[in-house]
Amino acid sequence: MKETPLSNCERRFLLRAIEEKKRLDGRQTYDYRNIRISFGTDYGCCIVELGKTRVLGQVSCELVSPKLNRATEGILFFNLELSQMAAPAFEPGRQSDLLVKLNRLLERCLRNSKCIDTESLCVVAGEKVWQIRVDLHLLNHDGNIIDAASIAAIVALCHFRRPDVSVQGDEVTLYTPEERDPVPLSIHHMPICVSFAFFQQGTYLLVDPNEREERVMDGLLVIAMNKHREICTIQSSGGIMLLKDQVLRCSKIAGVKVAEITELILKALENDQKVRKEGGKFGFAESIANQRITAFKMEKAPIDTSDVEEKAEEIIAEAEPPSEVVSTPVLWTPGTAQIGEGVENSWGDLEDSEKEDDEGGGDQAIILDSIKMDTGVEVSDIGSQDAPIILSDSEEEEMIILEPDKNPKKIRTQTTSAKQEKAPSKKPVKRRKKKRAAN
Repeated sequence: MKETPLSNCERRFLLRAIEEKKRLDGRQTYDYRNIRISFGTDYGCCIVELGKTRVLGQVSCELVSPKLNRATEGILFFNLELSQMAAPAFEPGRQSDLLVKLNRLLERCLRNSKCIDTESLCVVAGEKVWQIRVDLHLLNHDGNIIDAASIAAIVALCHFRRPDVSVQGDEVTLYTPEERDPVPLSIHHMPICVSFAFFQQGTYLLVDPNEREERVMDGLLVIAMNKHREICTIQSSGGIMLLKDQVLRCSKIAGVKVAEITELILKALENDQKVRKEGGKFGFAESIANQRITAFKMEKAPIDTSDVEEKAEEIIAEAEPPSEVVSTPVLWTPGTAQIGEGVENSWGDLEDSEKEDDEGGGDQAIILDSIKMDTGVEVSDIGSQDAPIILSDSEEEEMIILEPDKNPKKIRTQTTSAKQEKAPSKKPVKRRKKKRAAN
């Protein structure tokens, strides 16, 4: 497990708050976080929330062969998994030292304390026994994993029901829940772990430390106890030296907390059993709080719709009748569509200023129109009628010589630069004169 270390400023802040007997979540020194227990639709499935720490517990069973040295006892197996979903610091696919320590502590708390009657799990001595497997998955990590895991394990075991069996000779018959009601496990007592965190070498004590408090603690004391004040297991880690009075004080606090938690567990189991018998809704989906947005909620106003038709007729009668003039679309070519109100295109219409300019040069426009009809080539402006006019177009041009009485001749040349377009060279002009004399 690779945790991001706290900075010195954060560490000093937390230790200073603990010295002043203040906690980040507002709890007192010996206060436990709120515990919430919810059950799934199947027996043996539950989720325990200790503050923001969430653990999912699931119990399953199967018929197996017993151990050689314990032929008449069933088998209990506990497995706790720490995934990256709970905290990014957990490494997947690898058993860390924390995981090994938590699994061993759970086994000592639940299996070695004989809280479950393993002999009642025997079906045929030496041949068939029940193997009870408890899988615990850490869903969210906010400190004190062992307490939440121990509560989830014992709640799942109390809620679990195994199938009923019957033995006739060497034949073992397993019944479904529809044929016979499942049988609950025989549980003698309910051991629960309570954790105590020590700071400043045992000077300060906190119950149920959260994740940030665990990072700055010097040592941890875990006491597993049942409601009869019987200590099932005790473990101290961190290398701090504790006095006898400190341990006795912690055991008294643990006795009070375990009694409260046990009462909460029994009440939750009773409520779930009552709901199942009455046929009500149960499961994780029903246990989730229904959070609705009520900020914009408005009260319903009654609306009278009896005279809606009369009011509609009055409105229609008072309204102005629609105009009978309908604009007809202008279709320039077949297959075209119209956009707008059907007004003719005015793109080519000239403004008044442009019309005046065009009237001044009307004589030149008439000459150019006659030339267009004969040659089919556009002509720009005419400077003088005697001088030859060269009309240039693109890179490949058509040279047109305009004469008063003769048809224009086309000479095709290719311009090389912009200077030749503005002022034509003298050599082409001389060639044209020779051609005229020859004609």
